Amino acid sequence: MTISEKILAHAAGLDHVKPGEIVEARVDVAMANDITGPLAIQMFRRIGLKKVWDNRRIVLVLDHQVPADSAKSAELHKIMREFAREQGIEFLYDVGDGGVCHQVMVERGHVRPGDLIVGADSHTCTYGALGAFATGIGSTEIAAVFATGRIWLKTPETIKINVTGRFQEFVTPKDLILYIIGKIGADGAIYKAIEFSGPTIREMSISGRLTLCNMVVEMGAKNGIIEPDEKTIEYVKERTNKEFKIFRSDPDARYESIVELNVDSLEPMVACPHSVDNVKPVKDVEGIEIDQAFLGSCTNGRLEDLEVAARILKGRRIKKWVRMIVTPASTQTYLKALEKGLIEIFIKAGACVSNPTCGACFGGHMGLLAPGEVCISSSNRNFVGRMGSPEAMVYLASPATVAASAVEGRITDPRRFLEGSA
Repeated sequence: MTISEKILAHAAGLDHVKPGEIVEARVDVAMANDITGPLAIQMFRRIGLKKVWDNRRIVLVLDHQVPADSAKSAELHKIMREFAREQGIEFLYDVGDGGVCHQVMVERGHVRPGDLIVGADSHTCTYGALGAFATGIGSTEIAAVFATGRIWLKTPETIKINVTGRFQEFVTPKDLILYIIGKIGADGAIYKAIEFSGPTIREMSISGRLTLCNMVVEMGAKNGIIEPDEKTIEYVKERTNKEFKIFRSDPDARYESIVELNVDSLEPMVACPHSVDNVKPVKDVEGIEIDQAFLGSCTNGRLEDLEVAARILKGRRIKKWVRMIVTPASTQTYLKALEKGLIEIFIKAGACVSNPTCGACFGGHMGLLAPGEVCISSSNRNFVGRMGSPEAMVYLASPATVAASAVEGRITDPRRFLEGSA
């Protein structure tokens, strides 16, 4: 079996599962945020139960519209808080003590290798970077999990992506996943598991692995996953003392397909409007003028992302008529960026640094686009209307490309900012 099949079999109490088989699985952790949580809570009450199945295995995060930007969002936050109090849910991450749900989940120790985790948010697949089977589900379905602690899942086929080679300077895991989505397509991996492997993945930081797994849903995948190694175990043990079980794919595991990639010659990539799989090398779209640059989100708002952007922005100014919004993914990330002087670099460069939140990525809060405006964003989606006006255009790129473009006022290959470059 593959690692995904093994985790599902374990969660279902079975010795073996195969692709296409439907299992009733035990959930280890369930997560909901301030957009999906209130509806889940409403549905839970309609079920008629008084208590959730296990209040220690539910995590609630306020992140999408934080602080509340309207009376309506304030009401949604209130519903979450009251439910947490009523149910004795300890893990409620409120304004000022959390951040984007997917970053909070991994850095606060709620994700462990071998776990089955469901979240009422499509980018729950991020947690596969730590060797968990993690997938997004709907609000009504998470309500059923709150009630029972179990879920029906169809065992997915697995596409294995084996990556070799070494990244060039200012070429990042974000460029790799954009390249992969461009090749496989937005519907090329529907209900598949994407298993990343190879020496390049083993050399990659946890932050980079999180970026890869975060975006597998953009090609329709059910989950993304990376086998745990020493980096994974160290990262997890620093954040939790709870036990976990390591699963790895068998040498004779069957895959739907195996994709071989080498990153030696990979260039900075960009996903052009209005589809995540409309991917081109940055050099092919260089020169397109931008109005906004966004650095943040559950894809690229971690410390490593802020650091690479700060390398480019240090001692420079953002181009006049361009606004740059920097949104650290969590309170912990913000504090570390503050300690390292990154926040000062961003502010001196002319950027607006916001509190940890989904913010501009979600298009519901802080950083919306007007008709005709162009944004280059380190986030994960560029659909029509995703970041504001349906007449705006969003280009997705790495933090390095976002920072370089903010300085130049137009989409720019970040390698132009390497020392010794013209």
